[in-house]
Amino acid sequence: MQETIQTYLTHWQADPKQVRPFFVHLLGALQSPEVQMDFVERDGVSASLRAKVAGPEAEALFCLVDVVEDVDGRWLSVCFYADTVSDPDEHGNLVPQGLLGEDGYCFDVEAPNPVLEAYILEKVDEARTHVRAGRRPS
Repeated sequence: MQETIQTYLTHWQADPKQVRPFFVHLLGALQSPEVQMDFVERDGVSASLRAKVAGPEAEALFCLVDVVEDVDGRWLSVCFYADTVSDPDEHGNLVPQGLLGEDGYCFDVEAPNPVLEAYILEKVDEARTHVRAGRRPS
């Protein structure tokens, strides 16, 4: 998996929206011994990074990061199940049944934004904690 992601990052040279550094930071924040990551690239459309926590029953998705291809440059959509994160600052978009058939919150990163990036990293920890505690998507 790491090799596939590294190859993708190597080929990601043009970055007019400057979101590649945050993608790399997110990648590091998602990694831990208990987390399995799947990476699927749809050439010309998007690339999806799915982070799952292994549990007694199965692996549960807790974060989905899409790198969206756009004529103006790639941007990120970082999504979580709505019942695993809060959004008191209302930075996210509630997407009814938009995350594998369940309600989700998606946070779009279209340019460097330290406040939003820190907020998203908090959501990564919040979602991982909920999933570790036994929350499983239906």
